[in-house]
Amino acid sequence: MVDRRKFLAAATAAGAVSSAQDKPVRETPLRGDYHGTQYYDEKERAELMEVFETRRPFRWYGSGSQPPMKVLTFEREFAARMQTKYALAVTSGTAALQAAMAAFEIGPGDEVILPAWTWHSCCSAVVLAGALPVFAEIDETFNIDPSDIEHRITPATKLIMAVHLQGNPADLDPIFAIARKRGLRVLEDCAQSVGGSYKGRPLGARGDIGIYSLQLNKTITAGEGGALVTSDPVLFERAARFHDVGGLRAPHEAAVGKPALGPFVGCNMRMNEFSGGVLLAQLRKLDLIVGSLRANARQVYDGIRDLPGIRFRKLPDPAGELGVSVFIEFKSREVRDRFVAEMRKQNVPAAPPGGSVILPALDYIASKRTVHPNWPSFTSPRGRAIQYGAASCPRTIDILSRFAGPHLDPKFTRRDCDDIVAAVRKVYPRVAG
Repeated sequence: MVDRRKFLAAATAAGAVSSAQDKPVRETPLRGDYHGTQYYDEKERAELMEVFETRRPFRWYGSGSQPPMKVLTFEREFAARMQTKYALAVTSGTAALQAAMAAFEIGPGDEVILPAWTWHSCCSAVVLAGALPVFAEIDETFNIDPSDIEHRITPATKLIMAVHLQGNPADLDPIFAIARKRGLRVLEDCAQSVGGSYKGRPLGARGDIGIYSLQLNKTITAGEGGALVTSDPVLFERAARFHDVGGLRAPHEAAVGKPALGPFVGCNMRMNEFSGGVLLAQLRKLDLIVGSLRANARQVYDGIRDLPGIRFRKLPDPAGELGVSVFIEFKSREVRDRFVAEMRKQNVPAAPPGGSVILPALDYIASKRTVHPNWPSFTSPRGRAIQYGAASCPRTIDILSRFAGPHLDPKFTRRDCDDIVAAVRKVYPRVAG
């Protein structure tokens, strides 16, 4: 016979255990915010008010006898921080890419190799230069796969675009080995990794040109903004001229010494002094923001790396990663999606890779739609022959379908990071086992 009291006691205990297991790790959802704006304080306000009070919002001249200096000072300090000779402030990361294409003299008949997963602007800058984008697969870094580059090189290839996505450096050593062997230039797109590094050098410093976005979603921000760096005076001069209707202002001329070029057709991508002032204050906080992100990432990695079978996103240089997310690999999309759903139940959101798109799979790219039906990128025999679409990047699609993880924030507390660890330790064995 079953003892009724013992049965009820056991059932009650089992219910208590089940209730404890079902209770979320957090009572309210853990939420981050835009990184740079969390650090806005009197420093940004003072820079803005100085521009306001002096009535000198245009970067080259204004009221009074003193020239505006916010953007110029930002350029000088940004170049020093990125360990390059020159920096050019522009209106956006997209503008920086377009200025880089002009600096490299990318044009009709040229080909640029770039990752299949990145932001629209990377492809748009190539197409708007009249050149042809050639997409390579990514690897488990979520960045361009070095082993998928060389067989895509043709006599028309002029540039390799190494994009450092979601805070993780691309594997630069093999990329530069290929570039040196084949006589190609390398552009580092650091838009999503401002402040990251690779083997001790800031991202952007090693490439022929590095570009950065300073838009709201980036490490430091003025809402919009961008920058280009290089240590090549001719590349800098050409970019500076392109961003300022073909001319070269006195401070930039002084920076390069004797100009190597004359005027040519350009654009207007000049940064204003309000943006320059905010970014100057933000730049001086960059190391603080990056240090906080990395400390939180270390806490999460250290708290879950002993879970049986767990595999993380590939990190070519763990010390150089920003730590904006901790991505975990799963055996299938279905398992990944269960992990994401279960993490959200714990009020510790997780998400798949984001902030970019699988470009060749987009309809407007697959169908080669541009601003004019006779756009030169796709009117040549090679341009007509190249095929985009999802079938051109199956490995990229597969990799991105199998990763997810919690996003991190520089202002997360130690307790917040403990909650992330607790949620992963609770959910991962359930869904991955």
